[in-house]
Amino acid sequence: MEPQRGRAAAALLAESSPGRRQRDGDGAPEPTQQRSSWAQRLLGFEWADVSSWPRFVCLLNRPTDPASLGVFRFLFGLLMALDIPQERGLSYLDHKYLDGLEVCRFPLVNFLEPLPLDWMYLLYAVMLLGALGIMLGCCYRLSCLLFMLPYWYVFLLDKTAWNNHSYLYGLLGFQLTLMDANRYWSIDGLRDPRKRNAHVPLWNYTVLRMQIFIVYFIAGIKKLDADWVEGYSMGSLSRHWLFDPFKLVLSEEMTNLLVVHGGGLVLDLTAGYLLFFDATRPAALVFVSYFHCMNSQLFSIGMFSYTMLATSPLFCSPDWPRRLGARFPACLRRLLPSLEPPQPSEACVYGGPERKGRGRGERGPGLRQKLGALFTVLYVLEQFFLPYSHFITQGYNNWTNGLYGYSWDMMVHSRSHQHVKITYRDGATGELGYLNPGVFTQSRRWKDHADMLKQYATCLSHLLLNYNVSQPEIYFDVWVSINDRFQQRLFDPQVDIVRAEWSPFRHTPWLKPLLVDLSPWRTKLQDIESSLDNQTEVVFIADFPGLHLENFVSEDLGNTSLQLLKGEVVVEIVKEQRNYTLQEGDRMQLPPGEYHKVHTVSPEPSCYMYVYVNTTDVALERNLTELQELRDKVQNGSETEPLPPELQPILDGALGDTTQPDPVVQAFVRRQQRLEELQRQRNATLGARLQRFAARKCFLFRRSFLMTWISLRNLVLGRPSLEQLAREVAYANMQPEAGVAGTEGVQKEPERAEL
Repeated sequence: MEPQRGRAAAALLAESSPGRRQRDGDGAPEPTQQRSSWAQRLLGFEWADVSSWPRFVCLLNRPTDPASLGVFRFLFGLLMALDIPQERGLSYLDHKYLDGLEVCRFPLVNFLEPLPLDWMYLLYAVMLLGALGIMLGCCYRLSCLLFMLPYWYVFLLDKTAWNNHSYLYGLLGFQLTLMDANRYWSIDGLRDPRKRNAHVPLWNYTVLRMQIFIVYFIAGIKKLDADWVEGYSMGSLSRHWLFDPFKLVLSEEMTNLLVVHGGGLVLDLTAGYLLFFDATRPAALVFVSYFHCMNSQLFSIGMFSYTMLATSPLFCSPDWPRRLGARFPACLRRLLPSLEPPQPSEACVYGGPERKGRGRGERGPGLRQKLGALFTVLYVLEQFFLPYSHFITQGYNNWTNGLYGYSWDMMVHSRSHQHVKITYRDGATGELGYLNPGVFTQSRRWKDHADMLKQYATCLSHLLLNYNVSQPEIYFDVWVSINDRFQQRLFDPQVDIVRAEWSPFRHTPWLKPLLVDLSPWRTKLQDIESSLDNQTEVVFIADFPGLHLENFVSEDLGNTSLQLLKGEVVVEIVKEQRNYTLQEGDRMQLPPGEYHKVHTVSPEPSCYMYVYVNTTDVALERNLTELQELRDKVQNGSETEPLPPELQPILDGALGDTTQPDPVVQAFVRRQQRLEELQRQRNATLGARLQRFAARKCFLFRRSFLMTWISLRNLVLGRPSLEQLAREVAYANMQPEAGVAGTEGVQKEPERAEL
């Protein structure tokens, strides 16, 4: 056996890359021309192979080594099994779908609702079993369905969780369902000799490669946007420590423009092409691997970076796992997947359509092969079309087009929300009231999408009936800045969204347009911000004619002023019932602790800015600095007088239980504790960091398993008493150390309803 394995390994090392002729079904190489054409050398096929539909079907069903596809199947299943407890939310499923929870949800279609909590856990358990089945290649088709169907149900159930990479996972799961990815390194292959190490049709690779090419290329096309090219989309990303090597030779501004934005644009536009060609593939693998490793540290995007890393070898020669295995010592090859050449498969076409007298093992294209080729063509065309189908689904268009989760416009837009106000009116009595932004919902993304705002308003109108509000009307005043522009309204605040018209196929009439004419102001706004000291803050506002902004100046902001940059406004001081007209360049001081209204009276949009200093924060920072100086003096011996008892905590860091320390002392001690904890984390050894990381993941997977077990037990045996359930959930919530649970890396978006 050993000499045969050696000859097989040698034959594999001589086998061609995907850009050259593959072996036929009998394992013998096809006769090759002495001088192959440039199309054959560059693309891997002759132009004659695509000159007619029968030839094209034969090309797409050409026998191909299943090794690379099998490795990708294993990695995809593994990554999805790791993703389900994390980004899919199995570890906190009870927080999201608790029975009886009064919460507004945002499914794609309004009739789609979550199952009861225990059944949701069962659904996730089925999805997890499907992912494990895909990884092992066990009951492959069934496993793909067990993963894909629950995945798409969960995906369509909550638009607020939509993103491009979650959409990509669903697409890859759908594609694998139709492929023969269990022909290599699979349990199915061990059980069925016909599936073991058998050829797969070329279209299995073609679909996956085109999907990844589309992800890169369309993402690059979407970055050919003025905001991205000019460096406004990810303006603060260059501050991350990962870009410190670039900042040794470039300023932070140039690092942002050239490396973050320019480098991202070039990589997305070229990665798909560079991965395809043999000559450029090694360099492309290096760059895309570096790119995805950086993304894994820059963003909280779960398994996406690792999934994209797993797709890169698909562009290599399909037999690369065999070539790699052949380099291992002979004693280890027994533990590796097969290194033998693949056997013929009924799914492939051996020989061309014109060959009449076929030899042993040669088969012409049948219905299965024709359907595979047809699926490849239609699927690729659909994937190229869908990111630009926004002219059909106009109701989902806002300042950006379409639902974010299928457009591949990744990281092109950044938003900041300054002011969100929800007003309700009792239709029977006319009484007005206000709701906290985000009440009755667990998401924040409803603020940016008209379709979600409509769903949210409808849900609120139903819930307010339980609070004696009859015929409720809901009005939203949402102020957003996109890519460092002025803060401006996204929706018309005078429209009752409950009764407003919305259709997925028509433009939303109550959506306010983005003031793109004011985009050139961004350079001037940055200059104004850079001219201010560290204690002074500024907010830039743009408003439409005929509308007004009602705002409240906190008493902490004792020196707030308003300066008009463009247009004309009337400032109404509500308590004084006095109006002040401001022309371009005028400035006025605003009284603290009072409401005011800024009416835009000019025929064009007005632009103005609030400039303020939080005097309370400044005073607190001054007191904390004094305490820090006092602490340093005591520690270095320059302060000989004993500290009074109320200041003793600044030395030992312990707040007494019997006395009430000064609030400033409390703030100082807590800040010192936070700083010391951060310093400990920065100075921690690699082993300590890995231990902390492992503890967090251990808690997450442990809670996922225990809560799933509790729910499955409930379905089979019925729910126990509330006391027993409480004890079981408390046991599932036990953490190995404080601060393990949570969503590390997820940045909280501040809600600011007032200055």
